[in-house]
Order: sequence, then C-alpha cells, then structure tokens
Amino acid sequence: MSLGDSQGEKKNSGSAFSSESTWKELPFEDFQWFIQEVKRKFNLDLTGYKPQRVKRRIEILIRKWGKKSYREYFSLITQNEKAQKEFLDRLTINVTEFFRNPEKWWELRDKYLPALLKKSGGHFRAWSAGCSSGEEPYSLAILLEELRAPSTAKILATDLDVNILARARKGEYEERSLTNIPKNYLQKYFDYRNGLYYVKPNVKARVNFRRHNLLQDSFENGFDLISCRNVVIYFEMKAKEELYRKFAESLRPGGIIFVGSTERIFNYRQIGLEVVSPFFYRKVK
Repeated sequence: MSLGDSQGEKKNSGSAFSSESTWKELPFEDFQWFIQEVKRKFNLDLTGYKPQRVKRRIEILIRKWGKKSYREYFSLITQNEKAQKEFLDRLTINVTEFFRNPEKWWELRDKYLPALLKKSGGHFRAWSAGCSSGEEPYSLAILLEELRAPSTAKILATDLDVNILARARKGEYEERSLTNIPKNYLQKYFDYRNGLYYVKPNVKARVNFRRHNLLQDSFENGFDLISCRNVVIYFEMKAKEELYRKFAESLRPGGIIFVGSTERIFNYRQIGLEVVSPFFYRKVK
C-alpha cells in the first residue's frame, strides 16, 4: 500500500480545486478529528503517514462530493457505499508493475536468492509487504520458479486494502503492467486471453495473500527475504524507523531486506543490518 500521488491523481487534483477559486484548505484540527474517527469506524490507522499528503488527498474527495467539511464527508462515507469504497481505494492507491527497477530484480535473482535458498534448507520464506495488486510477489515467485526452488519456498504477500488484495489473488493484468518482463518469462509464466495476461497456477501457488496493517499489526518472524518497496517513503520518520526495526527483527540472520529506489535505511547499523548493495540490506545479528 502507498499514499503516493499517481499521475492520474495529479490531474484530478488540479481540476478538483480549480473549478472554484473560493475553495480553501480545511482546518487541520478537523482533519485530525476525521483521522481518529476513520480509525475508530474502519480500523484504518493513518496517523503514521505524512499528514499533508493524506489531508490533500482527502480534501480532493471532499470537494468532489460537494461537501464543505470533514464532518459532512465522514457522514457521507459511513452511509454511502460507493463513497466509502472510493475513499478506501483512494487512500491506498498503488502504482506498481512487474520487475520494477528490473536490473535490481536480476541482481536479486543472480546474487542473493540462490544463497538464501541454499541457506534455508528447503524452508525459504519471503514477505512482500505492501504488495498492492500483486505484481511484486508474483515477480518474486517467477524468480523462484526460474531458480527451480522447491515447492516449499513460499511468499507471504500483505496489504492494507482488501479490495486490491482481491485483485491480486486473481492474477489478471493488462499489458502496461508487464513492460519489464522478458519475453521468455511472459511466455512461460502467463496465459493470454481476451487482451489480458493471467499468472499461471504454479506461480500463484507460491503466494499467500493476506490483509495486514504495517502500522498496527504484529509481524511474523523467520523470513529469509523481505521486500517492501516504494511504501515507507510516505511514512513519517518515526514510523519509518520503527517499521525497519520490526522488519530487521523479522529476518533470520543473513536475511535480506529489498527496498525501493527512493528509500534508504539510515539507521541500519543500529538495527543490525549492513548494506550489501544499493536497495539491499542484510541482517548481521
């Protein structure tokens, strides 16, 4: 899950606020009240995210629905199913694709995964945290297939948004999500029907999708690899540091954390990690 601004949202945000020059940003105290009510009503905790980013996104929706306050909009999303679904979807927008930053995925395949698989003794476990619509965990599953990992090598894929998890389980993708996939991978691991690409059963069998809130829920342990990419950049610094600490605790010694291109773990030494190359951190104790 991420709260990043997609290009589509940037376009929408401009039109949402430009139609009437009288629109003014709503009070921050009202925003804080709304966040607490959302947590109470929907069990969605947004307090760890950068507040201005969240506030801007919500006020785009408030304006769209012709509401004048957070209280009016909260009343709407508790009574109107369409507005509620839109709110939950918009607050968990993900922009992702298969093998994002492909050179790093090939580095993972060639340099780190073989050693992790060998060390796991047939019990390899990976976690794709904030997995969105499934492109990331399925990318990893394809690499496991390429390396002929035993069928016991599994991936836990989690996200906050139950709707996007339902999409991920289907394993159904448009061509635009597949631009980084080598042609031989496309032929081996996807079926093509009626303009869509479907992840093959042997790839899907490696992935278990589950709802999980990174800021609230407990973390499992014993992972050989944790992939959390382009998610924590939307968190405040305190939340980031706590999240990375928990990730480090969830790894087996020698396990790897794979982060996004714009993310860095600044306190990696304090939480028992070492940098092995850009985007990759290893647990040393």
